Amino acid sequence: MPPPVALLALSTASPPNILRQDEVAAAARDLLQDRFPGFDRMAPVFSTAGILTRQSAVPIDWFMQPRNWPERTEAYLAVAVDLFAQAAQAALDEAGLTAAEVDAVVTVSSTGIATPSLEARAMERMGFRPDAARVPVFGLGCAGGTTGLALAGKLARATPGAVVLLVVVELCTLSFRMDALSKADIVATALFGDGAAACVLRTGEGFARIAGTAEHTWPDTLNIMGWRVGETGFGVIFDRAIPPFARKQLRPAMEAMLATQEMGLDDVDRFLCHPGGVKVIDALEGALSLETGTLDHERAVLAEHGNMSAPTVLFVLERARRAGLPPTSVLTALGPGFTASTVTLDAS
Repeated sequence: MPPPVALLALSTASPPNILRQDEVAAAARDLLQDRFPGFDRMAPVFSTAGILTRQSAVPIDWFMQPRNWPERTEAYLAVAVDLFAQAAQAALDEAGLTAAEVDAVVTVSSTGIATPSLEARAMERMGFRPDAARVPVFGLGCAGGTTGLALAGKLARATPGAVVLLVVVELCTLSFRMDALSKADIVATALFGDGAAACVLRTGEGFARIAGTAEHTWPDTLNIMGWRVGETGFGVIFDRAIPPFARKQLRPAMEAMLATQEMGLDDVDRFLCHPGGVKVIDALEGALSLETGTLDHERAVLAEHGNMSAPTVLFVLERARRAGLPPTSVLTALGPGFTASTVTLDAS
């Protein structure tokens, strides 16, 4: 058997623009009340979302004017590359490694289009070797942090001793649009923030080891979550209510995923979940038979950063690491597909 893959380091990064939830609610009312007839009925979502602050790629004034694809892409490329470099360098520093020692870079991002991809744009700045393998991944949405970690772990396991760098960057706020508004767009305006996270993986010792990975995609669920492409940018798709779906469907899927690792729910000391929103967290606790309030790291990350899509679950993992990881934890997230993704971690 090949040696286990370990997480050597984990870092997070946030853009500098702070969005207070009360300020966002007031700005949203000014911008959207006359454009969306049902805004008053949707407005309470800003106060019930469980969010106090978020971080944004651009200041709030940027959103006051209509933006087109080129403007959104320009902002995405500028900020995403900076966050990529910030998160990646912090993780490498913690691991005691240089960028020249990285053998493969897995980059996860679904909130902007970049070709060449982000790791290529950061390559010279970071000092990656010319022969470093590049693995850009698009389309995973909120599941990207977990699925990306699983993919990075498989690459590290396939080449014992190789250093694999995972970088997850999402700039969800750039998708805000004032045209073609729907209820889902209002909810997204109340939920989404921006952020990045990076992990360094290699076979051997680290603060946690990957003990297993699994995914489950439900049939006929393409319309639950995703992007719709419009003339001026991405538009969010939330066509079916995610909390009741998770409450009903996650437990049997989780039991099946754990069974592939000869585990059951009772073998897990701590679930570390992507906090899609307060109602999603409540649904996860119900589905997994957890006492209300168990997912405290998730609620704290949501309150401080909002839903950043893919990197959010890695923010939760970092918070749990600071508190002390239990012997066995399961990182899990739900994303477009509709898919549940898991990574089982054994603490060193």
